[in-house]
Amino acid sequence: MGILEVKNVGKRFGGLQALGDVNLSVAENSVHAIIGPNGAGKSTLLNCLVGKLIPDTGSVMFDGQSVLGRTPYEINQMGISRVFQTPEIFADLTVMENMMIPCFAKRDGAFKLNGIKSVESEAEIRDRAEAMMEDMNLAEKRHMHAASMSRGDKRRLEIAMCLAQEPRLLLLDEPTAGMARADTNNTIDLLKEIKQKRDITIVIIEHDMHVVFSLAERITVLAQGTPLVEDVPSKIKGHPKVREAYLGETAAA
Repeated sequence: MGILEVKNVGKRFGGLQALGDVNLSVAENSVHAIIGPNGAGKSTLLNCLVGKLIPDTGSVMFDGQSVLGRTPYEINQMGISRVFQTPEIFADLTVMENMMIPCFAKRDGAFKLNGIKSVESEAEIRDRAEAMMEDMNLAEKRHMHAASMSRGDKRRLEIAMCLAQEPRLLLLDEPTAGMARADTNNTIDLLKEIKQKRDITIVIIEHDMHVVFSLAERITVLAQGTPLVEDVPSKIKGHPKVREAYLGETAAA
């Protein structure tokens, strides 16, 4: 049993079947990539994993608990954090102010709702934010407004904010989208470092195969809402079904 188990998940939007009988098992502390052509159902599947969509059929279990029907706050409490295609940060705040938000929200495994006073002092919260910024190489940018940061640094800040909540599962939705190659490579290095330092499971959806093959330990390929093949990266690269889905070649070619 994996820490994340997707069983027989199906989802339709009117007459369109976005997902059809999807099964997926993600091992704990692994990096698992989900790839596929445009329209393959990747984003729909990710939205089912975080409770944004409820599948018509099947189940999604995280560490033995269903995520279906839970609010984003409840899913976050379970230990699941998501990085969006467009960095979700507070552009009008500084890097330090952005980092203080999740550091305030999370303490000793318990989240604080708006309106509930934190038992930590502002100085303690700042110390936690400073430590995370140092760890993520953001300390020199602490007084910079997030809006003025590069795409790569915005992504680094967003990931840092997710990690401040101490997730067990980090979901990355095309984390290098819109990046220059240098920023893409920096993001790859960052994710490798995170994996080395933390006990964390990472699921990544990504179009850039350079990113996928640099990070993933296992890859699931979707096409038309259905898994085509799942295997280690070395066996995915030349798989005939993958060539057919991406390149239009016949499986027998």
